Amino acid sequence: MQASILVVDDDPDIRMVVRVALEKAGMQVREAAGGLPALDAVRQGNVDLVVLDVGMPDMDGFACCRSIREISRLPVLFLTAQDDEIDRVLGFELGADDYVTKPFSPRELVLRIKAILARGRLDENPVQGHGDLRVDAGRHVCTLGGRVLDLTATEFAILKMLLDQKDRMVDRNRLIDAVFGGNANLSGRTVDSHVRNIRAKAAALGYADVVQTVRGVGLRLGSCISGPGPA
Repeated sequence: MQASILVVDDDPDIRMVVRVALEKAGMQVREAAGGLPALDAVRQGNVDLVVLDVGMPDMDGFACCRSIREISRLPVLFLTAQDDEIDRVLGFELGADDYVTKPFSPRELVLRIKAILARGRLDENPVQGHGDLRVDAGRHVCTLGGRVLDLTATEFAILKMLLDQKDRMVDRNRLIDAVFGGNANLSGRTVDSHVRNIRAKAAALGYADVVQTVRGVGLRLGSCISGPGPA
């Protein structure tokens, strides 16, 4: 089944370049010239991933991403002329899955999109558990104590990798390689942004010990038991 990609950019030339690259890769493409029509398209459904420009006049990409996250867990890839790490971190904290800066390589963009989509595919061992945590990779559902932990595709992939390696410490570079396909342009702060999101969502369900950080070493899965977490 062809993936359906929503390309959101106020520049028609950029939309055309992205459309040609994605269609050549066998994907279906829908277009929106701004944040408001993009939200309408997301509400209508039949979208598997959103390629979202940051600098748009009616609603910037950050505001659009925030609104998308209120109604959907669709993967979001930011496409922007900005290359400041602070902007990247803000995008990830809002729930984006990846970030590509202009000028960009259409081939790289296609590879990034394929990597994001691959995170949601079926797993050979779909249901795993630890403490009160349950991860069903086949349905892309994560629960804590029977309640849904609403994660983005990237957050889900990070938590699943920590679950796969639950008895080991995982350094940030290894997480980047596994989750982002070896993207050397990303820093450890990128992973930290996603981990903060996971912790905040888990804390809202009463779980303070889901992901542990050992300074200078890496990350590991916590007890995933309801409570205040380690002292």
